[in-house]
Amino acid sequence: MNPGPQGPQGPKGETGATGTTGSFPSGNAIGDMQYWNGSQWVMIPIGLEDQILTISSGVPTWVTSIDIGQNYGGGIIFYVDGTMQHGLIAAASDQSIGLQWYNGSYVMTDTRKTAVGAGQANTTEIVTVQGAGSYAAKLCDDLVLNGYSDWFLPSKDELNLLYQQRSAVGGFSSDYYWSSSEFGNDNAWYQPKTGTSFEGSNKSNHYRVRAVRVF
Repeated sequence: MNPGPQGPQGPKGETGATGTTGSFPSGNAIGDMQYWNGSQWVMIPIGLEDQILTISSGVPTWVTSIDIGQNYGGGIIFYVDGTMQHGLIAAASDQSIGLQWYNGSYVMTDTRKTAVGAGQANTTEIVTVQGAGSYAAKLCDDLVLNGYSDWFLPSKDELNLLYQQRSAVGGFSSDYYWSSSEFGNDNAWYQPKTGTSFEGSNKSNHYRVRAVRVF
């Protein structure tokens, strides 16, 4: 059966009540901006010179621009992660021109991690296992420099990043440097002069030490 013709349109309904008038805050200076927080418009004052606008937990936020080679946080930036807000800082000069890795005896410290982000935990574990004494990790762990006391001996990969940016950091020797990454009971990783590949060396050897910290 075929449907019949469509009937006429019904009468128009009554107009609903008028909603409340929304508010849009006015700026106080050229460059002020607004964002919607889900319920209302919020003003963001203009940022300072060299700041960049980022999103933090859904909220636009001004942060200070950071670059490799910049003096910041007690040292010099040599690595910035993908957030462009965090990374690694190196002390501006070596903490030692020649210091051993071990504390006089060969013990396993279980600090085999080499990745970026492992240096702090490695250093803490080395000091916990080896105790008081004069050695690379302890020197960094005890360091108080430019108001900061959270320095550590960089992991293998952190040290390699530092070596790659040695020109930007400055004061970096072409000599060997210790990392906090262990390479067996008797050896640990160090940064060779060429910088092309890492090598393991006896923990009793005296190599340079450069402390780093996270920001």
